[in-house]
Amino acid sequence: MSWLRNPWGQPRFLPLLTGAYILWSIIPVAIAVLFAFNNGRSRTTWQGFSMRWFTGDPTGSVAHNPEYTSALEHTLILALICVVITVPLGVALALGLQRWRGRGSGSVNTLMLLPLVTPELVMGVALLLLFLNIFNGWGIGTKAQAIGQVTFAISYVVVIVRGRLVSIGREYEEAAADLGAPLHDRLLRIILPLLAPAILASAGIVFALSIDDFVVTQYLAGGSETNTVSMLLYATARGAPTPALNALATITLALTLVTLGLAYLVYRRFAGAGSATEAATLGEM
Repeated sequence: MSWLRNPWGQPRFLPLLTGAYILWSIIPVAIAVLFAFNNGRSRTTWQGFSMRWFTGDPTGSVAHNPEYTSALEHTLILALICVVITVPLGVALALGLQRWRGRGSGSVNTLMLLPLVTPELVMGVALLLLFLNIFNGWGIGTKAQAIGQVTFAISYVVVIVRGRLVSIGREYEEAAADLGAPLHDRLLRIILPLLAPAILASAGIVFALSIDDFVVTQYLAGGSETNTVSMLLYATARGAPTPALNALATITLALTLVTLGLAYLVYRRFAGAGSATEAATLGEM
């Protein structure tokens, strides 16, 4: 009777459902990672532990397969380009949008969030038509892929940095202005240090998004030399590849998890020391 009076008071099935969902999500990935270390050529029958498909096999391993190494290299290059371009642009846009209170600010804020809600397939097709019909001198390839990924990821940086801006407020900047600090000093010595956790976290998220992106990158690819790991996995996973494909996917997964883990740790480290940073900032002023 107590459960009927308050069925949500002590949720009994929520932990069970949560655990079942986590297992359903993790087990297939764990199996794929496990067979990356298989000693034989099978992707379904375990034949012993080995690093053969990472570096050991002289012809079929990831390290000795030009197609795999090229895709991995191109993926990392695109990710680095995306981070270098997206993070500064996103920080600048976040600062501008947060401080803009004039006519049109609401519409621009809405437009900035469109990449978050627009289906990636629609964005990929739109960017493809843009590069083929309007910017046809550029063509498709690495440059188009980088621009597409920046367009897709920049909203994430804006949202993260604006959240940090809202949390810290304008008190420190106004205090520095009252003490005579010029605008560039307020930006470099007050705002950016306080935004460091959000900037580093957004850089990690953008890097992970770029590594995992498939749709936009696929539509803007210009040839086999612009294949990424996600594109290669999609093209060959349904065939009969060796466990080297699992090894390549495992490397990509490890890069993504390590990047997100480092971003989280750095964010926690800076956010935990936020009060000390703010006190030191006030002391300098």
